[in-house]
Amino acid sequence: MEISGYVPHGPSSSFSSFRAYLRALAQTPARLARRAGSVSTSYDEMSGVRARSGSDMQKTLRWFDLVGLGFGGMVGAGVFVTTGHASRLYAGPAIVISYAIAGLCALLSAFCYTEFAVDMPVAGGAFSYLRVTFGEFSAFLTGANLVMDYVMSNAAVSRGFTAYLGTAIGVPAAKWRFTLSALPDGFNQIDVVAVVVVLTITLIICYSTRESSVLNMVLTAVHIIFIMFMIILGFCTGDWKNFTEPADPAHRAGFFPNGVSGVFNGASMVYLSYIGYDAVSTMAEEVKNPVKDIPIGVSGSVLLVTVLYCLMAASMSMLLPYDLIDPEAPFSAAFRGKWESNLIGAGASFGILTSLLVAMLGQARYMCVLGRSSVVPVWFARVHPKTSTPVNASAFLGILTAAIAIFTDLNVLLNLVSIGTLFVFYMVANAVIFRRYVVVGTTNPRPTLSFLCSFSLTSIIFSFIWQFMPPGKLKAFMLCVTAAIAISMLQIFHGMVPQVRKPEFWGVPLMPWLPSVSIFLNIFLLGSLDRPSYVRFGVFSAVAVLVYVFYSVHASFDAEGSGSLSQKNGEIHKESAQEESNDPRLAV
Repeated sequence: MEISGYVPHGPSSSFSSFRAYLRALAQTPARLARRAGSVSTSYDEMSGVRARSGSDMQKTLRWFDLVGLGFGGMVGAGVFVTTGHASRLYAGPAIVISYAIAGLCALLSAFCYTEFAVDMPVAGGAFSYLRVTFGEFSAFLTGANLVMDYVMSNAAVSRGFTAYLGTAIGVPAAKWRFTLSALPDGFNQIDVVAVVVVLTITLIICYSTRESSVLNMVLTAVHIIFIMFMIILGFCTGDWKNFTEPADPAHRAGFFPNGVSGVFNGASMVYLSYIGYDAVSTMAEEVKNPVKDIPIGVSGSVLLVTVLYCLMAASMSMLLPYDLIDPEAPFSAAFRGKWESNLIGAGASFGILTSLLVAMLGQARYMCVLGRSSVVPVWFARVHPKTSTPVNASAFLGILTAAIAIFTDLNVLLNLVSIGTLFVFYMVANAVIFRRYVVVGTTNPRPTLSFLCSFSLTSIIFSFIWQFMPPGKLKAFMLCVTAAIAISMLQIFHGMVPQVRKPEFWGVPLMPWLPSVSIFLNIFLLGSLDRPSYVRFGVFSAVAVLVYVFYSVHASFDAEGSGSLSQKNGEIHKESAQEESNDPRLAV
């Protein structure tokens, strides 16, 4: 197919000279119109796009590897902080229920990821899922935000390791760091330990995914031992009356001291402790049997972590009345000055290592697939023929993370990927509905898009009412009306718009109800985040848009002209069904 406005100067024509780049910039509006909404197909992602890495990633992972990676990615040190905040400030002893609700929310998002990962087992995770539904620009914006959030939070996590290691051995973190007075505050605390940890993990993930999984399994097993020790200690030395009686009689008593709203506010806070399972979806390309292993691995890890979190919350609630819990360090503070506090610090250190390992595996695979799609330099897509790992992406992001971690005192909560990841969860839930009800080029997308936009708007209104209206009958009435409108829209859409695509192997049950609940919950949780999170997200998004306009759209346009990428949108796309029918993986 001849591309209007394309001058065949080779795959790098837009960047072959400064004059060529100026010509490309002059064509930016036309190229944006062509590429921003262009969608790929499962067949493209698993064949031509994947081939741009050269060598294949080796299929070495089974379901138990995925469970271990999911567990390691989720159970970092964040749980040791969010539990205290949520219990003391919101839920009280009902923090156990908050964790159960948050676990259900995480499981719904995990279902959406699983449907895509089984149907399209590639390393791109959410980026690839959005690219086959909403197009290149949406995929790049979310993928770039996710990579930047991963890098920033991994730098913070590695510095957190120094602090918890100091707690474990009784040496303050300040003695592990040294100060450079020439640098401004917040950038003058040099943390060599964090750099050593990041670079060591980078070498491990470059060497082998299989060995990385084995190391994660060992660290996770040790971490589980520490967690079980804390749970048993709480149940054996705690007091059941702490579930209903505060230390100060002036404070509210009972299992639900702040009512139902306190439980849900607590759930929105502790949900951040579940972030990390999404990195498992980036391992799909390295799974031996995706149809069987991915559903068990992703859902199994979320269920296992939910059970352990609920037990940890119950144990903490038995150790202390909720109004005596330290919001910053609930478990360590319960044993302050005792040997158990050092042991908890050691357990948190292992949790940080596993969450850092899994996050760095995930961020490298996101960057690898961004390179395959030509929205970042193709150099990042290279898979080493001997190690079968994305070495360039792993090394680059590892060095970048280490460079940030060495001197920057980031005000990011441990394993908190926060707003970027919640936004991606929201987008993936929308994408799984869109993919079930729309075949690009053959199905009218307007009814589905109208429903998704209207449902999201209603969810936003519900969240605003919940956050900003004062308690009372009017607030309860407004919430009920908004919820009724959302349910009515969902029922009308379900009854009037037929599904046009049925999953071949595994699909989200109760479509479109469960993904819609996931959309609502992610919007609700996004509404509970603080202003700095939105500022950071806005800055990251603005940087991503600039990169896309000044580089990515031109690089992908050149790749399309050279035949490396296809262009499909609402006007051009009749062969998707035929391509997918020719996919040998779908043969029965």
